[in-house]
Amino acid sequence: MNLTTSTVRAGCSRGLIELRQSFTNGGELLSHLLWPTMMLTVLYFLRDASFGSAGLLLGTLALPGILGMNAAMGMVSMSQILTAEREDGTLMRAKATPDGMPAYLIGKVVSVGGGLLADLAILLIPGLLIIDGLTAGDAGSWLTVTWVLLLGMAATLPIGAILGSVFTSARGQGLIQLPVMGMIAISGIFYPLTSMPEWVQWLGQATPVYWLGLGMRSALLPDSALTAEIAESWRHWETAGVLALWAALGLALAPLVLRRMARRESGSTVSARREKALRRVG
Repeated sequence: MNLTTSTVRAGCSRGLIELRQSFTNGGELLSHLLWPTMMLTVLYFLRDASFGSAGLLLGTLALPGILGMNAAMGMVSMSQILTAEREDGTLMRAKATPDGMPAYLIGKVVSVGGGLLADLAILLIPGLLIIDGLTAGDAGSWLTVTWVLLLGMAATLPIGAILGSVFTSARGQGLIQLPVMGMIAISGIFYPLTSMPEWVQWLGQATPVYWLGLGMRSALLPDSALTAEIAESWRHWETAGVLALWAALGLALAPLVLRRMARRESGSTVSARREKALRRVG
């Protein structure tokens, strides 16, 4: 995919418009607020519960995990949007314009990534006021949060674009949540990976979700929490390397997969999918 300045500008402009619309539409605004509000409520009731012998509070351990999980779930949002817009013909219209597919993909990364960052801010900022024991009071912690989130989104959003290109209907796309939830289950986000069998530990470390969670924990938790980590280390270099590798693979494959999928799109295929969906509703 050869990107020109005008293509990048068009994609960013499209993404910012979609992002702004998501915060001015009542239903979408509610979806931005609902999940963080629910998680903050849970964290509030967990704020005084202790966990393990390290003296850490359960809410302190849970907040970085919830942030990492939400960031990883961006791939599900990306795949759902691509599948829906493939079904309604939006992708076919993008294919018909010059550099339409690259601009479309950039726009989706901007809109989904921007919405994801906003959701995480809605959760993190009040969470810092509710939860004690976090180490987010210095510039180093915020720098770590920033580079982990940016690399994590670069690693996971292209995966969502690839998965969204595989399924031709929203019903089929729902199956994607099963392997994603499986990745989250073995990622150590909600339960220490060191407590799982060794083969599960290796499998979990092969996913970007584990490294996203580890990076968020390294930014927000004190060093006393290292007793629950592999090698009792935050492994920043390994985190950056694995996420960068996933990002490089995804960004290389996603345009190829999208371009191949777009070549198969036509007015007749979109019409056939629409009629099939209407028959299901009827």
